[in-house]
Amino acid sequence: MMRAVRLVLAVVGIVASTPVTPAGQQALGYFEQNGDVGQPAIKGSTSYDPATQTYTIVGSGTNMWANRDEFQFAWRKLTGDFIVRTHAALQGTGVDPHRKIGWIIRKTLDADSPYVDVAVHGDGLTSLQFRKTAGAITEQVQSTVKGADVIQLARKGRTYTMSVARFGETFTHNEVTDIDLGDDVYVGLFVCSHNPGVSERAAFKNVRIVVPPQEGWVPYRDYIGSNLELMDVATGDRTVVATSPISVQAPNWTRDGKELIYNSEGKLYRFDIATRSATVLDTGFATSNNNDHVLSFDGTMLGISHQPTEEQRRSVVYTLPVSGGTPKRITANSPSYLHGWSPDAKFLVFTGGRNGEFDIYKISRDGGDEIRLTTSPGLDDGPEYSPDGEWIYFNSLRSGRMQIWRMKPDGSGQEQLTNDEFNNWFPHPSPDGKTMTVLSFLADVKPEEHPFYRQIYIRLLNVDGTSPKVIAYVFGGQGTINVPSWSPDGKRIAFVSNTALPAPH
Repeated sequence: MMRAVRLVLAVVGIVASTPVTPAGQQALGYFEQNGDVGQPAIKGSTSYDPATQTYTIVGSGTNMWANRDEFQFAWRKLTGDFIVRTHAALQGTGVDPHRKIGWIIRKTLDADSPYVDVAVHGDGLTSLQFRKTAGAITEQVQSTVKGADVIQLARKGRTYTMSVARFGETFTHNEVTDIDLGDDVYVGLFVCSHNPGVSERAAFKNVRIVVPPQEGWVPYRDYIGSNLELMDVATGDRTVVATSPISVQAPNWTRDGKELIYNSEGKLYRFDIATRSATVLDTGFATSNNNDHVLSFDGTMLGISHQPTEEQRRSVVYTLPVSGGTPKRITANSPSYLHGWSPDAKFLVFTGGRNGEFDIYKISRDGGDEIRLTTSPGLDDGPEYSPDGEWIYFNSLRSGRMQIWRMKPDGSGQEQLTNDEFNNWFPHPSPDGKTMTVLSFLADVKPEEHPFYRQIYIRLLNVDGTSPKVIAYVFGGQGTINVPSWSPDGKRIAFVSNTALPAPH
């Protein structure tokens, strides 16, 4: 269990009293410039709608192939390693089946520049294309995915990885190695009509540019920036409502639907969604709060996990009014990591570390004796009640990988719900009790860990564990969606993604 609170800034310097700023509305969002490469006969254009955070690109051009290219390009300069991702779609029926859209990384803006791109063609062909040297013939690696609408391109040294999917599915990967584009490159979105006499139009949503932490970073000491995001569960459309150069974690949605509550550097904050402003939530002496904070079902009470200095910063569960005040200690023993309230607000459920084992416990809202609900060897974590109070959902390591389980509120009837290749954490049942979100780590993460700064999925499942669907492709992990974060109407979720790239402003 690794949930220490960051108390000292490593590099950031002076920080405002509230650690987030509203998402920027720069003319081209994340991009610095746009223009045509290769002088196509019909001039292209790029526009950005800050309200929907959508880019619309119109491009012409004979082709992006052979030994030179013509296309419309919205770009920014980047150095080092990075990951770029978007949901993309051509608009209209189009003219040529080989028209293309996607991400491209170029050494120069010359028409014959070396490059690597992910191109989705009008006929559905999806490929990783590359030109190794100036003026060379383009080569490609085709993906098995046809008609991808989620496209990602990652650079690590001289290795370039294409990750593509149809929304709802997991990524399929292809890569090329030993491509030298130099350290300082042009990175951006493109549209090419493959026909000099026409223009094609495409829309790009959920554009994210991820700069990961530098090599040698130390977890819980070194942090990169945070995006506070809202997402429509049905469509996957995401909006960055605030950014921070420091660590922001675990947003709860208040019951009136107007605010989020999140933690940062030991404090809790209330974020007004309409005004996109944050204020400190008064938690009295509790100023070493981690990302295990939960609102009661009626929205009047807040449970927190504070780490008192006198207990060697081992987490203890407290409660206080959601408006703020002096916390009341609930758990006598530590570490105790809060995860849920019962719908009637009579009990809290938490993960307790006792004698080297982490199990699920419940306790009266007034404190007293804790009741142990799980006894299997291995980590049990993330307990959360269903809205009808019939089940407690949790994640458990007992079957080898971290998978989702549920049990009756008295600990009986424990059953495994998921059994797949992912390590699944933190089940959050929807307000109507029909579905749940889970945080899914890939197999390269140890089952007992949920680290920062990894490529992860947020998935939507039926509450019996069936019909999993990817609803968010995220760079994040610890702090992304640790706590219940559904909007009261069940249409949206809130979560945090991460990047070291400064926010547009």
